[in-house]
Amino acid sequence: MAKTKNKQIKIQLTGSLIGASEAQRKVVAGLGLKKQNQIVEHYDSETILGMVNKVSHLVSIVE
Repeated sequence: MAKTKNKQIKIQLTGSLIGASEAQRKVVAGLGLKKQNQIVEHYDSETILGMVNKVSHLVSIVE
């Protein structure tokens, strides 16, 4: 699992977790997001991008 030039991405929780499944809540918690509109930074890795893809309707990548 190689990091691409240690580039960091910002991920923002844009949707509400009300009505989300338990698995989706765990993925969001794994990303470090707790509150709506909260932004966290992670390295651009396949693992993080896979997690973002799982809950793409709840999060967005901020530039």
